[in-house]
Amino acid sequence: MKKKILIIGLILLSIGLLSSCADVSNIDICLLENEHTYGFWGGLWHGIIVLFSFIGSLFSDDIAVYAVNNSGGWYDFGFWIGTLSFGGGSGSAARNY
Repeated sequence: MKKKILIIGLILLSIGLLSSCADVSNIDICLLENEHTYGFWGGLWHGIIVLFSFIGSLFSDDIAVYAVNNSGGWYDFGFWIGTLSFGGGSGSAARNY
């Protein structure tokens, strides 16, 4: 049991270290090109299609998983709700225990 926890901890630590090197896009340039910010409903939709967006982003640089030009917390909340609704949430996993 301790070995599994150690392995999971190391995986999460390595993911955290690798994702901390991610580059942040300049929002001003993105807004000038698009002039549209995504709010809650945009985040919800992007959360629902996150799996398809991820697969498409592997093959094309024009597809992104997360909209950089978003409204902030409401977009994040919608994205989170959409992702959980697509994945079934944590309730289905908790039911097994």
